[in-house]
Amino acid sequence: MRDVLDELTRLRAAGEPVAMATVVATFASAPRPPGAAMLVTADGAVVGSVSGGCVEGDVHAVALDVLATGVPVLRRYGVSDDDALSVGLTCGGIIDVFVERVDGDWAPVAGLVAAEEPVAAAVVVEHPTLLGERLVITPGGHTGGTGSARVDAAVVDDARGLLAAGRDATLHYGPDGERRGEGLSVFVRSFEPPARMLVFGAIDFAAAMARMGAYLGYRVTVCDARPVFATTTRFPEAHEVVVDWPHRYLAAELAAGRVDGRTVVTVLTHDPKFDVPLLEVALRGGLGFVGAMGSRRTHDDRIARLRAAGLTDRELAGLSSPIGLDLGARTPEETAVSIAAEVIARRWGRDGARLSDGAGRIH
Repeated sequence: MRDVLDELTRLRAAGEPVAMATVVATFASAPRPPGAAMLVTADGAVVGSVSGGCVEGDVHAVALDVLATGVPVLRRYGVSDDDALSVGLTCGGIIDVFVERVDGDWAPVAGLVAAEEPVAAAVVVEHPTLLGERLVITPGGHTGGTGSARVDAAVVDDARGLLAAGRDATLHYGPDGERRGEGLSVFVRSFEPPARMLVFGAIDFAAAMARMGAYLGYRVTVCDARPVFATTTRFPEAHEVVVDWPHRYLAAELAAGRVDGRTVVTVLTHDPKFDVPLLEVALRGGLGFVGAMGSRRTHDDRIARLRAAGLTDRELAGLSSPIGLDLGARTPEETAVSIAAEVIARRWGRDGARLSDGAGRIH
């Protein structure tokens, strides 16, 4: 939903009525994950997507009805065995889409997201009388509610767990907030701060990697100890450019808690005096992905130096080197795609094989 939040905020600030359709659950293969959202305005304009095109036409019609009535709707879409022309997902999956008219003020949520503060928005998507009731939850408090203190307490507690994990999910409760109960379903959207990508080495490959990281939604930092190379002019797509010794900068970020298990580190320096001390810190930091560029000869020399520095086999197993998938990349841009492909594959526990060579579910 993050990709439509700015437009939602603009429309609400202008006083324009808007309906929001959100994927709240998926079953089997589905084109977009929970949290994917689409906005529909009173004049029929559309922003975003819930299925990549499979069911948008019907969702658009439902959204216009919701705008007119103000009554939220939970709609399920899947393959129809009876009518091949009916609305459904050609991929064979099933999605639940919740459509609501956005009458409340989303400015607090948008403000917290813009400030990179964690916040979760919870909305009741299934209940006879509470449909559309919502809460806004932060690590230290919450606003809104369902009218039941017990339900609110359960939702707030569970939503904070989802927020800490950076996950969206539909939660199910009984009438008084009993977990594993039935009759009340609440969808929680988590807006955790963007994951970080740290690109070490102010070279031409780093410029391409910064562009790719920003495109994928990471907050990108380029770091190099050489001020003549580490400039914002050379790396306009990076969110920040830091002049510092890489290992010292990363150690400070770890100590301050500004990097975590979602953080991606790409080491592009090709220089042992930079990359070996840096990798010592990175491989012991509990980060999400650590990769280093270089030839196989460079890799062997780097591993030997890291072993001499005292790193264990278990710590070294966390290093992706040479970094990237085997795509035959040559240019900086192609290399950035190769690295990004490995980061994505590792994030979702895949091996980067060709989809046409496999079987079973894609998503």
